[in-house]
Amino acid sequence: MPFRVGFGHDVHRLVPGRRLILGGVEIPHEKGLLAHSDGDVLIHALCDALLGAANLRDIGVQFPDTSTEFKDISSLILLERTVTLLQEQGYLVGNADLTLCLQRPKVRDHIPEMAEKLAVAMKIDTGRVSVKATTHEKLGFVGKEKGVLAYAVVLIYRQL
Repeated sequence: MPFRVGFGHDVHRLVPGRRLILGGVEIPHEKGLLAHSDGDVLIHALCDALLGAANLRDIGVQFPDTSTEFKDISSLILLERTVTLLQEQGYLVGNADLTLCLQRPKVRDHIPEMAEKLAVAMKIDTGRVSVKATTHEKLGFVGKEKGVLAYAVVLIYRQL
């Protein structure tokens, strides 16, 4: 089958004393995401979607949080390594559609830079990366600003 679709999802808790990195971009905020790596939920969801589409398990299997190699690592590096794993299996990225769910801060002005960084890491044109953001209307852990959630859908295709 030349085309495959993958879905990814990730969530991290917001805590004081950490940088807030989303889509490879540092966003000014009083809290950041708690994680072994830099905690970039958007890239983690994207990596899971890509890995799932290629049937390569998930980000926790490929880049375990028990490894010191990945402590505080930039998730952009994890994305680049994920794309390399796909290429080794003969796949290229077709497109990615991403949704970031957080109450605050507003990230609208950072979305073009996120899309650019993600496109570069995936070796595709920026026009093939859609990044959207939404709130949870002050409902649930996202709405209460306790965490950030991200979803990703990707299309990959077999390199001919």
